[in-house]
Amino acid sequence: MLNSPFDLADDNAYQRWRERKLAAAPTRLEELVVEIGDPRQLTPAEQQAILERCQRANMAIYIGKTGDDPDKAIPTRLGAAFGLQRLDHNRGADDDAITSLTVQTDARHRDYIPYSNRPIAWHTDGYYNAPEQRIDSLLLHCVQPAEQGGANDLLDHEIAYILLRDQSPESIRALMHPECMTIPASFVDGEQVRPDRTGPVFSVRADGQLHMRYTHRARNISWRDDPPTQEAVARLKAILQRETDWHLRGRLESGWGLISNNVLHTRAGFSDGAVPRLLYRPRYYDRIQGT
Repeated sequence: MLNSPFDLADDNAYQRWRERKLAAAPTRLEELVVEIGDPRQLTPAEQQAILERCQRANMAIYIGKTGDDPDKAIPTRLGAAFGLQRLDHNRGADDDAITSLTVQTDARHRDYIPYSNRPIAWHTDGYYNAPEQRIDSLLLHCVQPAEQGGANDLLDHEIAYILLRDQSPESIRALMHPECMTIPASFVDGEQVRPDRTGPVFSVRADGQLHMRYTHRARNISWRDDPPTQEAVARLKAILQRETDWHLRGRLESGWGLISNNVLHTRAGFSDGAVPRLLYRPRYYDRIQGT
């Protein structure tokens, strides 16, 4: 990690990157928003505006004019415009690898919070995936919002890194340990569908970009049993529970979407009306091109 801001031995590189990052980082949700026409056919100006926000904050929110059109090509064509191609075929997804986030009570979905109306705490997507299936980006496209609730809190994972490193570089070191966080194996009807997954919280991609793998869950998780890790986890959880200038909150409406480099996010609980809440979620093994 020569001259990397994420090298704990190179404070000069970190301070230079930190200064640039904080100077550009949005502190209002409105700074993430780009109004567009059809997400399936971005104009050059629309694409550049979305990219600029992703470069600053690892995410952007688009407000499109497709309304409640259920065409799955809406998010996938927008993703393709930013080099997102390699979809994650996770167990909860539809056959086309696009996940329909709506209340589902069938045997495959009923035990998983994303398919319920319950709140979801801070996390990045795919924290239970194998390293070769690391989720580097995702889209959320809203077809139908809930009648009440369902908002998201958002925090750029690079900002979380800064807030923690400024407090304790040793906490960053602990969270970069390859055995830091383990998600235990998953079983359905007594059959193992996923083995234990162990890895770091913070890691650096081959291209030098920061990746974060995290869940705020209190159960079905095992942290490395040493004091530095326990202290680091407590510090990180406290940062997430604070309300800083960089913690943003909003709700996607019909035709709106979020594109991100798998930033930290939550989901509030919700209640449906006559038409159930429906969001599409493609997840990718690619990072947004140009960020």
